[in-house]
Amino acid sequence: MSTHYETLQHADTYREAFAVEPPAALGERHLWPRKPGFFIVHAATATALVQGPASTVGAVEEAAPTTASDTPSDAASTRVLVPAQWGLVPHWVKSASDAKLRAPKLVNAKSDLAATGTAFRDAWLNGQRCIVPMVAFYEDDLRSGKAVPTRVARVDGKPMGVAGLWARWQGADGEVIVSYCLLTVNANNHALLHRYGQPGSEKSMPAIVNEGAYDAWLTARPEKAKEFMRQYAAQWLTANPVEKKADKVPRAFPG
Repeated sequence: MSTHYETLQHADTYREAFAVEPPAALGERHLWPRKPGFFIVHAATATALVQGPASTVGAVEEAAPTTASDTPSDAASTRVLVPAQWGLVPHWVKSASDAKLRAPKLVNAKSDLAATGTAFRDAWLNGQRCIVPMVAFYEDDLRSGKAVPTRVARVDGKPMGVAGLWARWQGADGEVIVSYCLLTVNANNHALLHRYGQPGSEKSMPAIVNEGAYDAWLTARPEKAKEFMRQYAAQWLTANPVEKKADKVPRAFPG
């Protein structure tokens, strides 16, 4: 289960691959839990990020297109890029200090448990879905007995849009934390990703959404959302160990 991914480092890629305006500052290339990243939501959802998520499902359903269209010209007016912290902070967390402790443990949500797990249930049922843009994610290859960081990316070099959930937390003093997590799917039988992670443990991989399904994922009703939770074909991915010293990154994320 990945706790490290690589962000987009070219402004044009946001426009070309996701039909959103790029951020003023692209941010760090390597992202770790509790660090600032970005996610993409339907434009109708942006209001909920300011006012609270209670009306997210209804607002998105009303704005959903009657026919699917993910062309850049159509999508540009329906998607918004949102800056946020990686590591979900549920709305019921009592304090900012509690949020700081919980967030590193809530960077991934198993898709088969998202609708029932305490930390993720409200976000799933309220339709607080997003797409997390990334170039690659990292997994540990432990088959040799030593952890070897391995970079997983698309074979064609294009960025990936990973399904996620977002949350908005507001403290008693008015402090607001907008956060997100990645949704994962079981990868025990995946031709590539079954190799990584702890031996004997359940294997998982980010739920990568096909480009043509971005808007459908963002606007689907909760009961239909699980239809998007599928493995991404192994032949479309490549995995390479991080061998060059200049490419290696710290094993532990900053506190």
